[in-house]
Amino acid sequence: MNLYKKLVLAVLVTGMATLSAVQAQEKKLKREDLPPAVEKTVAEQSKGAAIQGFSTEMEDGKRLYEVELVVSGHGKDISMDKDGNIVEVEEEIPLESLSSPVKDGLTQAAGSGTISKVESITKNGKLVAYEAQVKIGTKRSEVQVGPEGKKLAHPE
Repeated sequence: MNLYKKLVLAVLVTGMATLSAVQAQEKKLKREDLPPAVEKTVAEQSKGAAIQGFSTEMEDGKRLYEVELVVSGHGKDISMDKDGNIVEVEEEIPLESLSSPVKDGLTQAAGSGTISKVESITKNGKLVAYEAQVKIGTKRSEVQVGPEGKKLAHPE
């Protein structure tokens, strides 16, 4: 029983450490907390869109700022560096609008799961991947394929 208690305690401590690390990564912000260069990019990119919120996080040792938008009824997240340069755009797109190779690639990667949402991922102005949220039973996960529908060497 003593070993069991130690194991449970270790699992709880590990889980709490992981949760606090995840929480420390992304922090919600108010618009007035954005650096001036980021605010300028947000103003340009959000024309005609509804702003859902702002956040910041460290990624690869660099501080990034994100604005969550709704544009013409679909989600669009834009990540910027402190100078307001757009680093990444994730934009929701209908599965039906994808080319056959991309649709087939996502469907194959999803296996027996149901695809609920698809986003294009653009980094530094270049389309690098498509990402789909997949549901199998009560479990949710994500799958990605490249712009041609092929499996990626590493996640984007």
